[in-house]
Order: sequence, then structure tokens, then C-alpha cells
Amino acid sequence: MTAQTSSLKQRGRIVISGILEAKTGLHIGGTEVGLQIGGADSSVIRNGLDGLPYIPGSSLKGKMRSLLERVYTPGKLKKVGNSRIFLPDTIEEYTDPEKGFLFHLFGVTPEMIRDAAQRAGTEDEALPTRLIVRDAPMTKETKEALDRSLYTDMPYTQVKTEVVIDRITSAATPRQIERVPAGAQFNFEMVFNIYFDYDVKFLDRITEAMELLEHDCLGGQGSRGYGQVRFVKREAKVKWFNGQNFDTEVNAWKSSFERDETGEAS
Repeated sequence: MTAQTSSLKQRGRIVISGILEAKTGLHIGGTEVGLQIGGADSSVIRNGLDGLPYIPGSSLKGKMRSLLERVYTPGKLKKVGNSRIFLPDTIEEYTDPEKGFLFHLFGVTPEMIRDAAQRAGTEDEALPTRLIVRDAPMTKETKEALDRSLYTDMPYTQVKTEVVIDRITSAATPRQIERVPAGAQFNFEMVFNIYFDYDVKFLDRITEAMELLEHDCLGGQGSRGYGQVRFVKREAKVKWFNGQNFDTEVNAWKSSFERDETGEAS
């Protein structure tokens, strides 16, 4: 165990929360099992208790990570299962807070760290993931508005028909995609845990990832107009532990990060 991991102590926690709004129809796919006749070909994911669509934390966190990876391309692109993801190629790429900030912020599997450490002949130095991203449920106001709406095709959603045209015969093959209507809002929450002095520098990367997402898309069918989102409200609540605080750095970040319900800086 290294000096860094042996002295691991949580110094603070920042809870980032607010409202995420779908500016265009949002499709985050759920299971196709059990679809009824007359349903959509591609359904959205729903809460198993109340049937409300929600945004999985894994979808939000994964998109934020992938957008930052496009900018910073950390480590090397490696195949894991059927996917290619960026992973640290050396233990230094993981432990260095500048080169490996994405791995600190979003995490990497312990197996990958062990492999990198073994190749380097050093100790395994797995560190805790700093950012937790929770599932984002639909707001009460959006649920009530959709309960009253005359324009939904399924509970809380619309069904959009798209057509694939055969380039030779011109035959049309329709496909129905379920999506949450534009204007729907969701309550999001992220938890950022602080263990080391340098962790506070990662806050700017969280802001950057959120703003990159606003100019990209969330969920499927993004190239066809789905999934434009905006964080219309953002706030951060800070709690320090063990007599620690980094108020100067965190307050400077907080003042530029927060937005009120209008989407303006608060």
C-alpha cells in the first residue's frame, strides 16, 4: 500500500443537483421484453414501480465521460467486451491527477489497475471513484403536465414514426420509436467526494462535461434530432469533514457553476 492510499481520508462532499430538461424528444432505451401489440418498436426505460420514464445515472455519467474523452483522450483505447474504451496503459497514467483525472473522476475497474501495476512491477494503487451520478426521476410537475396532456401516445411519452427507404425499390419500412416529449424535466443529482487536495481541480471538469453535453445529445438517435438537453437549474451544497475545507477554491467554482430556474447564473 502506498503513502497515498494508506492516508486515504474523506475531506469533503459536494452534492450537485438541479433540473435537467429535454429540449427535444428523449429516447433512452429500455427492455423490449413484454411489449404489447401496438406498442413502439423501441421503448424507453421506465421505473418498475410507477411506470415513469427516467434517466439512468449510468447513461448520464457515461455520456459525460465519453465527451471528456473526446477532448482529452486519456490512456489508450482498449477493447473490453464488445466496446472500446479509454483505459490507463501504465500505472502512472492512472495515479497522476493531471494525466489521469478522468480515471479518478469517473473510475476504472480494479482489474485494470492490477494489470497496469503488474506490468510496471509496482503496487496496486486503486483509488475511490470521486463522482457518483444518480438516476434522474421525472419531476412531479412534468408528470402532472403529461397526465393532463392530450398529445401523448403512451403513458408519459409520444411515439414517433420514422421510415427507412429502400434505395433500389423505394419501399418504405416504418419504425416506431418511443420518446419522452420535449420540455420534460428530470431531477438530477451527483455526489463529488473529496479525498486529496488536488480533487477540487476536478470540479471544473464536471462543469465542462455538463456543458459539452448541452451541445451534444443524451440517449439514442441523437444525429436525428433526439436528446438535446439543458441543465436549467444547477446548485451545489458543500460539506467538509475532519476540520478540512477548501472554501476559497470551491466557492470560486460554485459561484460560476450555479444556475437558477431560468438557466441564468444565480
